[in-house]
Amino acid sequence: MSSNADSTLPRRQLGRYLREGRDSVGMTLEDAARLMQWGKSTLQRLERGQSDRVRDVDVKELCRIYGMEPEQEAAMIGLARQAAVKSWWHEFGDIIPANFSVYVGLEASAETLTSYQPDLVPGLLQTADYARVLARAANPDDSEAELDSRVRLKVQRQSLLTRKTRPVHMEVILSEGVLRRKIGTRKTMTTQLRHLADEGTRPNISLRVLPFEAGMPTGDQIGPFVIMDFGLDGRGKSVEPTIVYAENYTGDMYSEKASTVLRYTQAYQAIQHLSLDEVASRSLLRDIAREYERER
Repeated sequence: MSSNADSTLPRRQLGRYLREGRDSVGMTLEDAARLMQWGKSTLQRLERGQSDRVRDVDVKELCRIYGMEPEQEAAMIGLARQAAVKSWWHEFGDIIPANFSVYVGLEASAETLTSYQPDLVPGLLQTADYARVLARAANPDDSEAELDSRVRLKVQRQSLLTRKTRPVHMEVILSEGVLRRKIGTRKTMTTQLRHLADEGTRPNISLRVLPFEAGMPTGDQIGPFVIMDFGLDGRGKSVEPTIVYAENYTGDMYSEKASTVLRYTQAYQAIQHLSLDEVASRSLLRDIAREYERER
């Protein structure tokens, strides 16, 4: 965990997206800097999230050079305008467009995802049918084609767990309520729970269940959260500070404050202490899957 006060999440994310934009058009750092009438080091600092001041006009021009869509440009400007703080609240539709996911970019860069989910199966472990039921409920006015697109994008994200090179390591604890809450049909739930049990056998996935009988391990109500760790570089230093992501109905909280990360880490450890082990968790998943199947 890092407390480096000189690097802030929004600016690092802006730099990452701009670097990806430049790469997508096959442009070198030198070429892009020349078009901006900058020195190479100026653009390099921006891409590393190290610029002290980021101007809207500069971000707009880079987006134009890279051929970014208007929504992407709006998101880049929103990121550039964020204050240099360690905790950042991203309210949907405010500052950052609602359908631009900052989280997905972080998720793709992480080495380890440590997650507690009290209500739903996390996106990386959802079956297509389970994901579709949720997408339809959240977007009732979508056409079938739009729903198909949403589900396809979610399923595509799951390649992070199965890719041959450096698959993401995922540690997740699900409340038993996730298993009992019927999303879609009983067939959908049967398939979803068996999928979870199977995924839990992968070497890079640790999946455990917090049973109802464990009560409230922390004594406080805790919503879903993910602790994202980005690993170490060749010098043994953190590639990026560890980040906590906590979901909320109207927005998302991102924090790299050491005290916040520590508190969520301790909460996860308390929940883990009272959770079933991996073998018992898989057994429970398969037992409940059979219950759904018998009741169909």
